[in-house]
Amino acid sequence: MPTHTTGGPAGPVDLHSRIGDAWIAGGGGALESDNPARPGETVARGRTVTAAELDAAVDAAAAAFPGWSACTLHERGGILARAAAIIDARADEWGTELSREEGKTLAEGRGEVARAAQILRYYAGAADRESGTVHPSPRAGEQILVTRRPVGVVAAVTPFNFPIAIPAWKIAPALVYGNTVVWKPAETVPLLALRLMEALVQAGLPAGVLNLVFAAGDLGARLVGHERVDAVTFTGSTAVGREIAAGAARRGVPVQAEMGGKNAAVVLADADVGLAVQQIMAGAFRSSGQKCTATSRLVLDHAVADAVLDGLAREVKSLRVGDPLDPEVHVGPLITAAARERVDRGAAAAVDAGARVVVRGETPGAVGDSAAGNFAPPTVLELDSTDAPVWREELFGPVLAAVRVDGAAAAFSAANDGEYGLSAAVFTRDIGSALGAVDDLSVGVLHINSESAGADPHVPFGGAKASGYGPREQGEAARDFFTTATTVYLRGA
Repeated sequence: MPTHTTGGPAGPVDLHSRIGDAWIAGGGGALESDNPARPGETVARGRTVTAAELDAAVDAAAAAFPGWSACTLHERGGILARAAAIIDARADEWGTELSREEGKTLAEGRGEVARAAQILRYYAGAADRESGTVHPSPRAGEQILVTRRPVGVVAAVTPFNFPIAIPAWKIAPALVYGNTVVWKPAETVPLLALRLMEALVQAGLPAGVLNLVFAAGDLGARLVGHERVDAVTFTGSTAVGREIAAGAARRGVPVQAEMGGKNAAVVLADADVGLAVQQIMAGAFRSSGQKCTATSRLVLDHAVADAVLDGLAREVKSLRVGDPLDPEVHVGPLITAAARERVDRGAAAAVDAGARVVVRGETPGAVGDSAAGNFAPPTVLELDSTDAPVWREELFGPVLAAVRVDGAAAAFSAANDGEYGLSAAVFTRDIGSALGAVDDLSVGVLHINSESAGADPHVPFGGAKASGYGPREQGEAARDFFTTATTVYLRGA
């Protein structure tokens, strides 16, 4: 195994892909991971793989599948448990690297690494949970069993914003249920991908069971369309997810796609305003708003609108934006300069179209100053209607757009207005309104009196409408995607 030192003052970490039983340098183009808070500081560097190397990774996964699927669930789960212990032991170090590479605050970075270990431990326990069912037969002397078997070779394509947790919640169930995997992480966060791969290799994962490929975008399309890939799990934009789903459908290959979100927090007239403000702040501005479940829309009943906006204005003014390694910083940078520019343009266009600036936070240096890092100011805007692009289009940054309405029915209608349906939060003291939200809001995840962001590994996660395609992720729902069912009619001779 190559020696991979910690990225920092000593210099960038050397990146290697993992194909079969070998760490390889890659024969493709140069790959660099830069610190989004400090332009010019390289965290890790290496090279991408070539098309031939990508094909070799798929071949390695296919070759490893018979042996891996023949292992018991306990054997497979044991490797995940050992990997979880390794990750836990390195959580501070790798969490710091995550903050330097992706831009989360230090507390969030370390928390995400710990969450990855938690996810691996959860799926390590699959061997001790139900793995099939028995049904009564209408015929004497017969039982009907439903058993599960792995799908085969899985292509996993993961995003930048949770560089170790999202890969863990895809890879862990894929592996424990007996599949082999070829994994392409986002090019902007290769270091944390390397760390997860290292943990699994150190835990004893056999060669070829998980193959890590640092690959350019065009090779991502080659991977998900590869003739030897049996299933695809993807998290990213709706546009790309739909392309993947369409291509896979032509081949008859199942796809699990978690895509865009434009998530609303609804504050009804009877809400606890203090609680709502606290939770909206967390949902909108943690991770610099770079969560698919982040709160980016705010629906306010007229009765509490002024109080909520005043509370948000006070809280945003207290946020410190800056280097995420500083423990006093609340909001770090966006992942790239292009991401910052997109967010800045979207907020500016909304203001030009008539949106009122409720509050705009401070950033290190002037907005748009690339020398100061990829920082975008936490911003709250008030709109006259839900027709504005900022209400419907995903900016993926710390911008919150608010509208005022009268009553729960109008609030739920405004929250449903748009193509996305990942998550929502509703703040109310009334059980009838809470139950109405369950019935009326077209989302995959609904929070009552808590922030719109967040996902636990033991329950299903996924979106409605343009936010999701295919079976849900996490929890027991993951088994539905990573296995196929066989109904067995068992009768003695």
